[in-house]
Amino acid sequence: MEQYKEIAPRLIGLREGIGWTTAEMADLLGMPVEKVEKYESGTVEIPVGYMLDVSRLCRVDLTTLISGREPHLKSYAMVRKGEGYAVDRRKDYDYKSLGYKFAGREMEPFLITVPPKNEDEMTETSHRGQEFIYVLEGRLELRLNGEPLALEAGDSLYFNSETPHGLRGLDNKEAKFLDVIL
Repeated sequence: MEQYKEIAPRLIGLREGIGWTTAEMADLLGMPVEKVEKYESGTVEIPVGYMLDVSRLCRVDLTTLISGREPHLKSYAMVRKGEGYAVDRRKDYDYKSLGYKFAGREMEPFLITVPPKNEDEMTETSHRGQEFIYVLEGRLELRLNGEPLALEAGDSLYFNSETPHGLRGLDNKEAKFLDVIL
């Protein structure tokens, strides 16, 4: 079962628990009501940026929204190699949350693996906040507002997440990077 089918009812329950209509939620998030309804339908992938915006607006931890479980560690939270919480919400990227155990996070760190793909297969997204990417392996194309930027292992980029952005691995290989969303 795709994870977005499990997340959609939590989105609805959260919104209804606060007492907002889909129109009110859309207005508060600054987006069309049709998008809110689409994400709550459980029939489409839900962008992590949208879930992050909802979690911040509703003051609910992103881990709770994604997994249905509350993080509980407040002093520190160690995540060992290979233990990140899989956020299987997109077919084209492999997301692992690296901060999912820590309650009250002010940033969202992810380990992301992006496969190679053709330019016409790239999808762009945008969301509130800022983002920091540090490439660990491979070569990554990050398209910002249509402008392609090539990053190699050891390169980093800090950008406004409201800028439409898309990703792909280059040289017919996947790229792995640390992505921190603020």
